[in-house]
Amino acid sequence: MSSALHPASYTSTRLPGTSPRFRAFTPRDLDGLLRRVALSPDERLALRAVAAVLPFRTNSYVVDELIDWAAAPDDPIFRLTFPQAGMLPEPDLKQMADLLRHEAPKAEVLRAAHEIRMRLNPHPSGQLDANVPVHEGVRLTGLQHKYPETVLVFPRQGQTCHAYCTYCFRWPQFVGESDLRIATDDIAATSAYLRAHPEVTSTLITGGDPMVMSTEVLRRYVEPLLEIDTVRSIRVGTKSLAFWPYRFLTDRDADDLLKLLEKVVASGRNLALMAHFTHPQELRPPAVRAAMRRVRDTGAVIRCQGPLVRGINDSAGAWAELWNETTALGAVPYYQFVERDTGPQGYFGVPLARCHQIFRDAYAQVSGLARTVRGPVMSAMPGKVCVDGTAEVAGEKVFVLHLIQARDPDLVGRPFFAAYDERATWWSDLKPAFGASRFLPGLEAG
Repeated sequence: MSSALHPASYTSTRLPGTSPRFRAFTPRDLDGLLRRVALSPDERLALRAVAAVLPFRTNSYVVDELIDWAAAPDDPIFRLTFPQAGMLPEPDLKQMADLLRHEAPKAEVLRAAHEIRMRLNPHPSGQLDANVPVHEGVRLTGLQHKYPETVLVFPRQGQTCHAYCTYCFRWPQFVGESDLRIATDDIAATSAYLRAHPEVTSTLITGGDPMVMSTEVLRRYVEPLLEIDTVRSIRVGTKSLAFWPYRFLTDRDADDLLKLLEKVVASGRNLALMAHFTHPQELRPPAVRAAMRRVRDTGAVIRCQGPLVRGINDSAGAWAELWNETTALGAVPYYQFVERDTGPQGYFGVPLARCHQIFRDAYAQVSGLARTVRGPVMSAMPGKVCVDGTAEVAGEKVFVLHLIQARDPDLVGRPFFAAYDERATWWSDLKPAFGASRFLPGLEAG
């Protein structure tokens, strides 16, 4: 950043009072929390078994402000943050429940959990081979460079969240296995790579959730980007607006955080918080609305995205309300994603045909301001594949698709067709229509 740039001048509009005490709940608290719900001991054991394999973490704000305990276990935020028995295949669930029931040694439980995780496709879409960049012969394993103009940065200190979503495709970041984790604290190597690749105009700081870091630590990753002229936009992926809005309100360094955001905007760059909202219930507390106002006051843009998840938000009404509310709050609906092919996708996934029906029906209920949203979108190996709908072409029922973003920029925006399959839930389930061997030149099936 130029030394001539004046420091940020953010004026505090902090709410009166101190920040509520943040309390995290982890698997050791799970059984006690589940006693609020009408579950049998065996049902609670099953959910503990899931939490021994897939990550569980929630917090006092989610528990006290977002979950309607009278509606649990069917409450959408409960299902969003607490394990469900169907998240593991039945044989794996039984194995883990038996180990816990008989108080097996910790090493045996960890070994079984690891074996199950490795069957759950922990790193889809080439994350550990096709997406890792190389600089001066060294693999930069804490970065991802899938699209020419965009690099993802995974700061080591930001690879956790205020609470974990049950559907999260980044679950390998949170299970305590270092070989599955993507992370870096080598800021110099990140800067060197970006300087060597002027085609990169956008960086996404992601996780986990970078907003779990203190402002001082976040600053170490953000400010070097301001020294690189070719980086014109900075994005920060975060669920904190939904799961801990006090990060922007009354945390001890909340004002410093807002000043940092304003500093990025003052540098002439586009700054976007890529906010993950899954259900309109997350937007109802006054704290989240106040936090969104504070972020917008810095000049940052809030873009909202989330996946379509069975049993949580798989209705047009939920999505229409979500998009209308985020628009009213000054945010920009961005993506509706398809549940990715990892972890508990078999439980949370929705068939593509139904995904599009839900998207279309919700889209019809919102104004043009909310129709910035795109979806349903699969972040698959070739890129972001959008399902535009179904049609009958040359006597065959087909999916109509296009790539919003692609490893090969020449493929972007070119419509193509896949044979209709009412059971298909992911890119790998699709086959080219009309008996073709590939979707497009350079775009192979599966």
